[in-house]
Amino acid sequence: MTSDTYSRPGAARGHGLRLNKVPEVTVYFWAIKVLCTTVGETGADYLNSQMGLGLTGTSLVMSVLLVVALIVQFRATAYRPGIYWLAVVLISVVGTLISDNLTDNLGVPLQDTTAAFAAVLAVVFVAWYRAERTLSIHNIDTVSREVYYWLAVLFTFALGTAAGDLVAEQLSLGYWVSAVLFALAIAAIGVAHFAMGLNAVWSFWIAYVLTRPLGASMGDYLSQPTGDGGLGLGTTVTSVLFLAVILALVVYLTVARRDSTERRELIQRAD
Repeated sequence: MTSDTYSRPGAARGHGLRLNKVPEVTVYFWAIKVLCTTVGETGADYLNSQMGLGLTGTSLVMSVLLVVALIVQFRATAYRPGIYWLAVVLISVVGTLISDNLTDNLGVPLQDTTAAFAAVLAVVFVAWYRAERTLSIHNIDTVSREVYYWLAVLFTFALGTAAGDLVAEQLSLGYWVSAVLFALAIAAIGVAHFAMGLNAVWSFWIAYVLTRPLGASMGDYLSQPTGDGGLGLGTTVTSVLFLAVILALVVYLTVARRDSTERRELIQRAD
């Protein structure tokens, strides 16, 4: 699925060499996104339980790291795979922790957090569209668009966490069945987009939300004890394994530039 339905090339020309700050939506994009969501789940569990930081301590540490990563991301003038995907990994952990804090520390019911995150995400999208007249990620080439983009990403992770936990707890399907269910939902969105003409932007963002509970279900299935329906690999092994795959893919994309829009945009602007 792509996400392009609207373009404002003139809006970016006034920013000199500032180019699109996010990658092309390819199979690499979706693969790394799902891996990041898995790390968001297992990484938060590891820091919370294995490292003994607790939800509050983990939230503080990861929020500080996320702020640093986003500062570096905003200072870049174009998409850089290492910087971008580091920010996504960290924001996946923070988005998970926001939901977990509300549920576990404050006792807010999952149905309430799910509804609240959906409402906040809708507000972000409305404000973004009113300001920029597009929600396409092919035009993240100004500071304001990048702010809206990362806010949307943060709340998609929080919403996906709450919605995924709600489905898992209410339906008690188990990790593997939950993963299959969310994979089928994503496939349905793909069919609706390619075969039935569902709007590309909305197809992208709906799939983006759904990849969060998909990745979380995969992470839980691999990491949780066999008695709880998992494979018993543990959060440490699962997190390291997925981080290694993410690193390998990011290194490949940095060298091969298979998901970079920089060359195409420079040619377009020269014309």
